[in-house]
Amino acid sequence: MTTEEFIHIMDSGDVIPGGTPIHTKMHELSQEAIRITMEINNTYHNHHEIVALMSELTGTEVDDSLGLFPPFYTDCGKNLKIGKRVFINSGCKFQDQGGITIGDDVLVGHNCVIATLNHVIDPDHRADMIPAPVKIGNKVWIGANVTILQGVTIGEGAVIAAGAVVNKNVPPRTIVGGIPAKVIKNI
Repeated sequence: MTTEEFIHIMDSGDVIPGGTPIHTKMHELSQEAIRITMEINNTYHNHHEIVALMSELTGTEVDDSLGLFPPFYTDCGKNLKIGKRVFINSGCKFQDQGGITIGDDVLVGHNCVIATLNHVIDPDHRADMIPAPVKIGNKVWIGANVTILQGVTIGEGAVIAAGAVVNKNVPPRTIVGGIPAKVIKNI
């Protein structure tokens, strides 16, 4: 199975049965992501080296305007799309197998977790996974220690308050916070 075929399957939103060739490809890509993120995280790199490593990780050319403070973790990399003038602070963990799209001018705070996979609730099929993408609009500010769950879209210009758990779509130009995150006010 090619990476492109894998991404197409993950982007379909279909259940991914455990123990299948899709699951095997998932682990193969995870091993590559571990290798690259260990390189990012375990030695100093200048800005251009970080951009080159992130381009290798994603399999696409990441814009030179990316700012990244390691450590950074992901379980795939190949289903991660990063816009221009994005800043990702240290300690972030992106589970991008289900797809993460980050728009332009986005700020991501320390220790942000973005999850795009969920497991089937039926215990007899618990190894099966359900992918759903996370989409972050332009000019979004995500505070420290935020968790964004699968299938969420964050509208342009929104602010996610520190510590929030986002389990539903966020309207544009709003501030949300809490567990689960709720609209606090409009911008």
